Amino acid sequence: MENDPLITVCGAGGFIGGALVADLRAQGFVRLRAVDQKPLDEWYQRFDDVENLRLDLSGKSACETAAKDTHTLYNLAADMGGMGFIENNKALCMLSVLINTHLCMAARDAGVARYFYASSACVYNADKQKSYDVPALKEADAYPAMPEDGYGWEKLFSERMCRHFREDFGLQTRVARYHNVYGP
Repeated sequence: MENDPLITVCGAGGFIGGALVADLRAQGFVRLRAVDQKPLDEWYQRFDDVENLRLDLSGKSACETAAKDTHTLYNLAADMGGMGFIENNKALCMLSVLINTHLCMAARDAGVARYFYASSACVYNADKQKSYDVPALKEADAYPAMPEDGYGWEKLFSERMCRHFREDFGLQTRVARYHNVYGP
């Protein structure tokens, strides 16, 4: 797949992002860019045949660098550290909105064809998640909005931003809400 367009994975130093890069490589994609703010030696997985960039994506110019010449951009980047972190760092979690805002703008300006946003089950109404014996959540259950305070609000707002960038600018966006991701 040497003539494949460039795929950029933001948040590639994390557990899910690293697994995504590994999977794309296994599928035969060779033009890959991996981006994370962590030092490269702290990434869960790093590959020498991938363009690895250490960038703070809360800044617009870093997002422009990440999006340059990209066909498909996966945004898994966020200030996140598990439930304990998000409960005690609400303002920091809310600042992740800068990452998605700047990446959407950079993707639009760079002519990115496809944009994926990794959201979270934290967008769902908190009252629907108080019991272990809860019916399966549906996409519509995010409204009326009452997500987890901080991280959940940022994720829900960023989902809407993706929708509006699709409607207003034609950026092809997709959103997935992750639930209970775990691993080594």
